[in-house]
Amino acid sequence: MSWLAGDDLDDEFDDYDESSIRARPNPKANRPRTKRRPAHDDARIGRVLGVDRGRYSVLIDEDAPEERTITATRARELRRTPIVTGDRARIVGDTTGDEGTLGRIVGILERTSLLRRSADDTDQVERVIVANADQMLVVVAAADPEPRERLVDRYLVAALDAGIRPLLVVTKTDLADPADFLTHFDGLDDLRIFTSGREGMPVDEIGAALVGHSTVFVGHSGVGKSTLVNALVPSAGRATGHVNQVTGRGRHTSSSTVSLRYRTHDGSGWVIDTPGVRSFGLGHVDPANILAAFTELAAIAEHCPRGCTHLADAPDCALIEAAADGELGETGRARLDSLQRLLQTFADKAEQAPGR
Repeated sequence: MSWLAGDDLDDEFDDYDESSIRARPNPKANRPRTKRRPAHDDARIGRVLGVDRGRYSVLIDEDAPEERTITATRARELRRTPIVTGDRARIVGDTTGDEGTLGRIVGILERTSLLRRSADDTDQVERVIVANADQMLVVVAAADPEPRERLVDRYLVAALDAGIRPLLVVTKTDLADPADFLTHFDGLDDLRIFTSGREGMPVDEIGAALVGHSTVFVGHSGVGKSTLVNALVPSAGRATGHVNQVTGRGRHTSSSTVSLRYRTHDGSGWVIDTPGVRSFGLGHVDPANILAAFTELAAIAEHCPRGCTHLADAPDCALIEAAADGELGETGRARLDSLQRLLQTFADKAEQAPGR
């Protein structure tokens, strides 16, 4: 083997430069990857009506003659963004709505409200129920299953925390008189209440309250929520079930959340039907907003000392003093007990938080 001297070695490589280097081509594309996303200036705005196994039913050109419902999927950049019924979405791709076509959701407009719940009061994981609703219709039964005041209190807390106006309808009044149950809410002057029986479902009265609004229907399984929805929107076809006579529990007949158009000669609105639930966790709620759902107690609590917890052992609490003096009455004491149970749950959660 012969060795080249220094000058000879330089001469050996004079014929080579950077252009002689062969670069391996990008196996996925001819252009380098970039994080820049297209602006999608041509995107259409649509209302998300429902979600089914990764496919979104979206209403395009709402209230226009060419209004139509299309099927869309989620863009890759939104994979960590929850898209729920009621969302206003930006859609690109095929928006004709023809059979076999598929649009793509590339953005979500700012939400005016977001109704959420958690599995329980200690769970920080939020379950988003619906976006952009401005009313919540709480459906309870006078009997079969028995109404639960504290569950309704939880609905009211969640609604007011989300900035949503609550309404209440009591069904199956032909089975029992709901008067005792309704006394629990006597202090809530701004809570509109409807009653409904087998012989007299106030469809027109409830429907009038839905015009011009996006109303989410919530309730315990088996209270007749789907029956009410079908009466308001005959084309809905929501499945109805019955209550198990042994357990007293209703069967989950509505398995998904869906938006349905309510139409009348006075106008239109949106009915958002949700699956029945047996519990409604408030782990996501700001504890400072809980008292706001008990408006009659909140007025008395204004006389409490600064930083009052309103718990059963709170010193100089105006609520406790009012209860002791008989100013609240039986109904007020029951409401105070419900409030203190909720506040105690959040106080216990704060005490168990890491770092305490």
